[in-house]
Amino acid sequence: MSESAGPPDHSDDSAAGNGKSQAGDGSGAVPEPLAGHRRRWLHWTALGVSFVVLASAGVGWWLYRKLDGNIRTDTSAAAELKVYERERPASVVHDAENILLIGSDSRAGDNRKYGRDDGGSQRSDTTILLHLAADRKSVTAMSLPRDLMVEIPVCHKADGTATKKQFAQFNWAFEFGGTACTTRTVEKLTGVRIDHQMVVDFNGFKDMVDAVHGVEVCLKKPVDDADAHLKLPAGRQKLNGEQALGYVRARKSIGNGSDTERMDRQQQFLGALVNKVQSNGVLLNPTRLYPVLDAATKALTTDPGLDSLKDLYELVRGLREVPTDRVQFLTVPRQPYVADPNRDELVQPDAKRLFKRLREDTPVAVVPADRLKGDDGKNNGKNNAAIDTADAEGPTPTPTYSGNNAAADLCKQ
Repeated sequence: MSESAGPPDHSDDSAAGNGKSQAGDGSGAVPEPLAGHRRRWLHWTALGVSFVVLASAGVGWWLYRKLDGNIRTDTSAAAELKVYERERPASVVHDAENILLIGSDSRAGDNRKYGRDDGGSQRSDTTILLHLAADRKSVTAMSLPRDLMVEIPVCHKADGTATKKQFAQFNWAFEFGGTACTTRTVEKLTGVRIDHQMVVDFNGFKDMVDAVHGVEVCLKKPVDDADAHLKLPAGRQKLNGEQALGYVRARKSIGNGSDTERMDRQQQFLGALVNKVQSNGVLLNPTRLYPVLDAATKALTTDPGLDSLKDLYELVRGLREVPTDRVQFLTVPRQPYVADPNRDELVQPDAKRLFKRLREDTPVAVVPADRLKGDDGKNNGKNNAAIDTADAEGPTPTPTYSGNNAAADLCKQ
């Protein structure tokens, strides 16, 4: 009996025990079919997430490379500036930056409909010296009139020949020697070291306006200007890219037809454009932001220091927190040139004072032009001459110039 009984066989018990465990015995163990299903589900979920991450990264990389590839680099200007490095002014304030923005009026290629193509030559239609304060709490954009009489240094043309040093109107510098010649002319005029240069063409400007779905302006009177391709009613309205280009370039059909008023209008429009781009509807909306970045990068030809998306991002990132009322636009103080009233000359000492403050990164203020007029309501032919106002942070007077800021509602002025 004892032999036949023998030792108990635990193998069946073990199997039975496993079977119990699989069926669920309150121990928390997962039945084998369910565990396998969970493992397969986790496996496919991980694969799916990995695919989405990789696809997103791939799309992001493709978009980055596309935007980065849009930017054109002007290496010839960098080489020319290096030749004349000893003549150039030194930077005065660390971390402050000065960027020269040049609007090209070339009629070649896609721009031919805006005027006669004279063999691809071009002059600077709009030139702005953009000063970024070292603390990145303010931005000052100073326009330079294209008809301002200035000393243009010796410059090299595209064919390698050199021009002579001469006293001529400012926008000839761009025709003579492109970005490098314009940069050196501005540096000699102002004593301000130019850190970077950007050239923007007509079509790039139009595309940027269209990318933000238009910009609002107010017109006191209707406009019908065939030369500027512009026909608009009076009042508040939103301009698309084509209309905006005509609006900022028109001279004879809006206001008194002067270049002074045209530059004021350009500054006001740029302020409205900055305000629109800074709005959450653009910056926080990828579907709205990408077209803006695409248009902006396609529009630009820069120096090697700003010719990548990373460089531009670093520049813009430092300006995101600048209040729109501290993004200021003004024109260098000038008056009709004594030898030719159709040209301009600087108003001194106001211009020198402004240049010094930009060099030293000290503040200036702007107010609408009518607040700078004298008691007789006139400015005696002088444009943007400065007045002194009390600095809110101390007793030192802050020079105030005719201008606007990006926060201004142009329809309420």
